[in-house]
Amino acid sequence: MKKNMGNGDRFLRIIIGVLALILGLSGNFDGTLNWIILAVGVIMVVTSSMQFCPLYSLFGINTGKSKSEKSK
Repeated sequence: MKKNMGNGDRFLRIIIGVLALILGLSGNFDGTLNWIILAVGVIMVVTSSMQFCPLYSLFGINTGKSKSEKSK
C-alpha cells in the first residue's frame, strides 16, 4: 500500500474518528445509527494510522507530499 494521506488529513481524520467513537460509546444513539457512528469512527482512526485511504486510491486522490515536493 502506497501512502496517500498528508499530515493535515490524518489529523482531521483522527479528531473526527475519536469524536465519533466517543459519541458511539456514550449511548446517546440507539440501534443502527449507533453502529454506523462507531463504524465511521473506527474507519477514520484505522485509515489515518495506516496513512492509506482505499477511496482515495480509487479516485486517484493523494493529499500527501510527493517526493519532488519533499526535496524542495
